[in-house]
Amino acid sequence: MNKADFLLVGVGGQGTLLASDVLAAVGLRAGYDVKKSEVHGMAQRGGSVTSHVRWAGHVFSPLIGRGEADFLLAFEKLEAARFAHLVRPGAAIVVNDHAIPPVSVSVGSDAYPTDADVRRALEAVSPQVHLVPCMALAEALGNSRVNNVVLLGALSRFVEVDEALWLEAIAERVPARTQEINRAAFLKGREAT
Repeated sequence: MNKADFLLVGVGGQGTLLASDVLAAVGLRAGYDVKKSEVHGMAQRGGSVTSHVRWAGHVFSPLIGRGEADFLLAFEKLEAARFAHLVRPGAAIVVNDHAIPPVSVSVGSDAYPTDADVRRALEAVSPQVHLVPCMALAEALGNSRVNNVVLLGALSRFVEVDEALWLEAIAERVPARTQEINRAAFLKGREAT
């Protein structure tokens, strides 16, 4: 793999930024130059969060252009559809099969798209769409907060990097008391795709 451009999208509080930190650390451990950029405006209020992570021999800019992302890692279904235009044709799209309706849906002024609508929007860009029940898998492990690491595990199946590097990067970025459950979450995600 000469380069890899990852776009991570989600809603505030889902662990998107921790996941982007882990992804950057994995790239460094694999020997790449890595650049990262984050936008988390109203994240604390449930707003959109995006992170660009780029790996290559030399990365000049942290931002991924329209139609250039090799991987879309979405922590919420609607966010996946909103940012699909940044993905290149044939890219791997890995989506947490979880809905967090925005305020406009909660107050009744908008409708949340159906799963078929979301899948259709994503498959218009790439046939490689993988919906993963991250929340259910995390809850089965006893902690819904590790659903972001489940999603990283699912993504790892499509990235040519040794599993050990992922586990090392996760271990150095999560609190010691949560390392075992995060390891289990990562492995569950790998099994899910």
